[in-house]
Amino acid sequence: MRYKADTHPEKLDLGVGAYRDENGKPHVLKVVRKVDQQLVESKLDKEYLPIDGSPAFREAAMKLLFGQDCTSLKEKRIASCQGLSGTGSLRLVLELFKMFLDKSTKCYYSSPTWGNHITMFKVCGFSNVVPYRYFDSKTKGVAFKEMMDDLQAAPEKSIVLLQSCAHNPTGADLTKDQWEKLAVLLKAKKHYCLLDSAYQGFATGDIDGDATAARVLENSGLEFAVAMSFAKNMGLYGERIGCAGFVCSTVQAAEHITSQLKAIVRPLYSNPPSHGARIAAAILTDPKLYAEWETEVKEMAHRIKHMRELLFSELKRLNTPGDWSHIVKQIGMFSFTGLTAPQCQHLITKYHVYLLDNGRISIAGLCAKTVPYLAAAMHDAVTNIQ
Repeated sequence: MRYKADTHPEKLDLGVGAYRDENGKPHVLKVVRKVDQQLVESKLDKEYLPIDGSPAFREAAMKLLFGQDCTSLKEKRIASCQGLSGTGSLRLVLELFKMFLDKSTKCYYSSPTWGNHITMFKVCGFSNVVPYRYFDSKTKGVAFKEMMDDLQAAPEKSIVLLQSCAHNPTGADLTKDQWEKLAVLLKAKKHYCLLDSAYQGFATGDIDGDATAARVLENSGLEFAVAMSFAKNMGLYGERIGCAGFVCSTVQAAEHITSQLKAIVRPLYSNPPSHGARIAAAILTDPKLYAEWETEVKEMAHRIKHMRELLFSELKRLNTPGDWSHIVKQIGMFSFTGLTAPQCQHLITKYHVYLLDNGRISIAGLCAKTVPYLAAAMHDAVTNIQ
């Protein structure tokens, strides 16, 4: 990796998709440390989990996403399976789609999106993978009309991949009203919807607010799949803890899907890891631990928001050409800056600021002392590189 090999004292890694503290170091939540120690002291065994994972974790994860009063949960119409973080959970859903849908089924992803989304579609054998318009480069926000037009024009029963909050890489999210309008369209077109939920709580600090997409879709009566990750919001990156869920129309459908998910998991990795699932389940089911976690999640989300404000203010102070208000309007750890590929390369070669060539930066990789350096580098790039 070029960043690691770089010896420049002011180098910045703004490509990494992980939270960093004010000193630029990996961050472990205090509540996670506490539960970790409790688990060590409890001397639990290291036996295999069931094929579909920890029942306590799966139940808690679905309640976190859909809410305690969710009708589908109460009626036992949601199938779930513990996955290997967000990526593994997405893959479980796509493997199930692969079993029952024709490989020529059109698969839609937002333009732009996280690169691994496209790769997973193709690895699962779906060859007809196309984008729907999502980001408006002029407003630096969601191109909602264009998005709706593309999904309306899509053939019925297409697979549609959506991101619930803190959209990666743009940081531009739908409003509740837009989710409600989208749910009507998805249901009318009978699309197979897959919701990627990787940042609940971590996006805005509001755990319930960040679940708006899932709750609106469930309330609409839509059958859909969801892939959850606890990497970001609990800092359990290396524990690989996630959950795949399916909101179904009947109990029987949920039971059938659970059976098929087990059939996928058994020859793939047999069963998921237990330690991280125990940590997540303990935090989600203990009111005191949950309150501690909620406080820490808010702290992380608010620190990221503060970095956005500092960067915006510094760019304005430097009179950097352009309107940079999108930096504070966008949500989550990533910002789609609007920098061009040559400008990004300028930041890398001259300033040792590492970012993606599409202009995406990880706001979580910044701290108060590095913001001025980044702003000066961006000012130079925008001013002097066409």
